[in-house]
Parts: sequence; C-alpha cells; structure tokens
Amino acid sequence: MGHNYYGEPAWPNDLLYIFPVVILGTIACNVGLAVLEPSMIGEPADPFATPWKFYLNGISFPYFKYFVQCLIIPFLENVNKFQNPFRRPVATTVFLIGTAVALWLGIGATLPIEKSLTLGLF
Repeated sequence: MGHNYYGEPAWPNDLLYIFPVVILGTIACNVGLAVLEPSMIGEPADPFATPWKFYLNGISFPYFKYFVQCLIIPFLENVNKFQNPFRRPVATTVFLIGTAVALWLGIGATLPIEKSLTLGLF
C-alpha cells in the first residue's frame, strides 16, 4: 500500500481497501449520532405559522452561482492551452468576480431587505 505515487494503480489499493473503510466509518458515525442523540433539536415545526420577518432564500444563491461558473469556466479554459491560472487571465478573472458577487449577494440575502445589497456598509 503506502503512498500514492505517480503510476501506482488505484485498483486494488484504494478502491478495494480504503473506500469501504471510509464508507463504513461514515455509516458508523451517522448511526452512532442517531443512537446517542435521538432528541429533537428546537421546537416542532408549525407549517401554518408565518414568520414575522420574511427573508429571501439566499442560502441557495451562492450554490447556483457556483453551478453556473462550473458550466462556463471549462469553455473559457479551452481557449488557452496553459494550465497555470496566471496564464489564463480571462477565466481567472471571470471566476474571481463571480465568486465575489456570489459571496456578496449570499451574505446580503441573510440580512433584511433594506441592507441586503449594501450589507449596511453604505
């Protein structure tokens, strides 16, 4: 086994011996948490109660923006033959600006609507 050096086959070293250990460990952790802490967190949900302040569903916006970037970036990367991000300025710029906008609007979606776009800074 040992380390994964270049040229070492994934089968059977990783796929046969390591993956089942990780999968069984994850299942054991989930079952252990379910058995040891079965108590309910918080109060039961009331589907007929409307919250006093309504916030936009901004938790999904950064993920959607990241998904769009994952669709766009491969086409921008194929324009240039280099793998170094500093030698692909267009794709790197699009990715960094998109990530900044997604984080800015994702944080703003957790604030009241008056402060959502400026984050209360302006």
